[in-house]
Amino acid sequence: MVRFGEIFLKSEAVRREFLNRLRDNIRAALKASGIDGTITITRSRVLVSTESPVDLVPVLSHIFGIIDIAPVTMTTSDMDGLCDAAVSLAKKHLSPFTRFAVRARREGVEGFSSQELGAEAGSRIIDVIPSLKVDLTNPEYEVFIEARREGSMVYDTRTPGPGGLPYGTQGRAVSLISAGIDSPVAAWLMMKRGVRMVFLHIAPGRFGGTDIPKNLTGNLEALSRWTPGIELRLVTVKAEPLFQALMELSDQKLRCVVCKRAMLMLAAEYAKEAGCDGIVTGDNLGQVATQTLQNLAPISSGIDIPVYRPLIGYDKEEIITLARKIGSFSSEPGDTSCHVLPSRPVTKSDAGQIDACLDEISMNSIIRDILSQATIITIKNGKIQSG
Repeated sequence: MVRFGEIFLKSEAVRREFLNRLRDNIRAALKASGIDGTITITRSRVLVSTESPVDLVPVLSHIFGIIDIAPVTMTTSDMDGLCDAAVSLAKKHLSPFTRFAVRARREGVEGFSSQELGAEAGSRIIDVIPSLKVDLTNPEYEVFIEARREGSMVYDTRTPGPGGLPYGTQGRAVSLISAGIDSPVAAWLMMKRGVRMVFLHIAPGRFGGTDIPKNLTGNLEALSRWTPGIELRLVTVKAEPLFQALMELSDQKLRCVVCKRAMLMLAAEYAKEAGCDGIVTGDNLGQVATQTLQNLAPISSGIDIPVYRPLIGYDKEEIITLARKIGSFSSEPGDTSCHVLPSRPVTKSDAGQIDACLDEISMNSIIRDILSQATIITIKNGKIQSG
């Protein structure tokens, strides 16, 4: 049994659209995992039936839009059927002197209230397993009973899912992806909100550390495990000409802000070609020189599609915690340095300065040239598919 969260709050038409997308995403995940199953959508739950429900849990726990997953026992909706199923389940896990609770709810079933159902099931469990203690505040064991018109169920474990909205319900965006910690976390947060992502990597070549390709691949493979059965696309722009031009700037202190603007320009151009609705970056306020309030605005100046920065208010430790959850964090990333970094990058700039630098090194022409030579690979189920 799959529970979804805020989808339930949507209008009937939107809820239907989102649940259909969630069903399609579940179906893709099952196929990718070699699991045969049937998917039934009810008003407040999604039921996935298969011969081995336990195998479903790790698959479903990586699908956006799912709050939690529970292997359930289906039963009749009368009092005896519900209580018998609860007793049978509790007998497998409860021992004397355990603190326990019954959590019951009812929807579309008449003849008793949720409170009456919970009390009766708890009483019958105590009859079978003596010396138990009811503790509704801090139980050691819980059994959940859902009496529903479309099918009743009993369960005692719930595995968290990522939550959010079904992947693919909120348009498409270009994610500026790197070998670092922040950009995959930013992408994951937007994917969790239903945004279909196209990844764009500005490859520095000889101007970057030797371990950048390895870490980039690791980031993408980790992200693809959160869209099982669905391909992710990586567009790589070989940007040595861009970085060479940055090295030739007359004012070296402006290299970083000019570089960031150029990356946004590249992303905006590709977004228009690919029909995307925005750009996602891993910017985090105050983390590095380009990410001050006095630099973020001029860096974004002239970019005519939205730039989304989901990490803007996060602490670094919060980002690392999320990276560990996602699976993209590496404690030994190796050499991912940038060789064009000046000794004293500016922390405050203006759009006019950046515009003048772009003109000085003919950046528009460079962007057109390198974007025309971009390469594309796909990633699926944690593995590179083509290149």
